[in-house]
Amino acid sequence: MNSGLQYLGIRYRFGGTNADTGFDCSGLVRRVFMDALGLNLPRTAREMSNMGERIDPAELKPGDLVFFKTMRHTFSHVGIYMGDNQFLHSPSAGGKVRVEDMTDSYWRTRFNGARRLVGEESGAQVTQPVR
Repeated sequence: MNSGLQYLGIRYRFGGTNADTGFDCSGLVRRVFMDALGLNLPRTAREMSNMGERIDPAELKPGDLVFFKTMRHTFSHVGIYMGDNQFLHSPSAGGKVRVEDMTDSYWRTRFNGARRLVGEESGAQVTQPVR
């Protein structure tokens, strides 16, 4: 998912879905997966959390989705795992697309789970709901 790095520095915009006007977290994730794999993901982080296979944090691989509870409900924020505890995301109002460390206390205490949308061997997309 290194293709997502092209969006570093793009400003956050609530409901944003493109680089010209800005991205919210799920808008960024949708764009990266569409660009890289042609995969059309649901619009919200909550809806994305119902896709793919649940992944234990110890099993994270680049391209997995990582979810956080940043508001008053679970799965309110999503990013793309990059490896080495780093994830790409569009943070919040006033912020810009960036890579952050999941072990920082803010993210560590809000981590909500992870999902794998792409099968390892075939690279085929996984579209069934979480089990």
